[in-house]
Amino acid sequence: MFTIGEFAAYGQVSVRMLRHYDALGLLPPARVDPSSGYRYYDAAQLSRLNRIIALKDLGLSLQQVGEVVDAKVDTEQLRGMLRLRRAELADAVARSADRLARVERRLRTIESEGVMPTDEVVLKSLPATRVAVLSATAESFDPRHIGPVIQPLYRRLHAQLEAAGIAVAGPDIAWYEPVGDSDHQASGSTTITLHAGASVSVDPSAAHTGSTQNFAILDLPAVEQAATIVHRGSMDAVLPTIQTLARWIESSGRRAASLGREFYLESCGPQDSWVTEIQVPLEALAS
Repeated sequence: MFTIGEFAAYGQVSVRMLRHYDALGLLPPARVDPSSGYRYYDAAQLSRLNRIIALKDLGLSLQQVGEVVDAKVDTEQLRGMLRLRRAELADAVARSADRLARVERRLRTIESEGVMPTDEVVLKSLPATRVAVLSATAESFDPRHIGPVIQPLYRRLHAQLEAAGIAVAGPDIAWYEPVGDSDHQASGSTTITLHAGASVSVDPSAAHTGSTQNFAILDLPAVEQAATIVHRGSMDAVLPTIQTLARWIESSGRRAASLGREFYLESCGPQDSWVTEIQVPLEALAS
């Protein structure tokens, strides 16, 4: 099972949204710990979440979404509804292009449900890696919140490394951390910390602080075992890949030790040509 923070990451929604859906009875957690009140979700619930988001993007009210989802609309019917909405959005593409892309991504995820290409998931160890890093916060795991933060962060990082005369020694690596206790923050905040890292081979004392250079240099620890999967194309369309990995982790009886990393094997040129390895460190197997 996944914590609410992990489930939000795999579903690419905010923790705040999951709490709201729970309060409305649209998507209650699979289990609530009676002593702590913490919420836990199953990978199977990603299917319902995908349908809720897709129907909401069709313009239905949340009450209507609940009625449609509970009526168990099949994939073919839902595909038809999404295609109809796609045509409507195309008429106003200048102001609705982003919303249309989100519908398309959810559609591809729904169409891939029930397929478990386990040969795409590879278990491997991850070596310790020294990185130069800049960090910032984003509102949630939604790509609309991630992209506008991490892309400028990487531009700043590489500009600062070049100004400092530090060569990049390997692929870029990004990772994420929840801010505080994502299930019980009194403020209701759902922010996450984004770390944009570049592989380097210099001493940590090479880090600079000042008005133009404020990156840190640190060592990402080695990981004994991680579940990995390769995503090809824009990170805006990574949702099906992430959910494939989430389902594999749960079906194998394993638990994620953290939210994971994005290892950018090829990130030059158009984003459609990018190749990214998603790496999720796993907890050690019980002896």
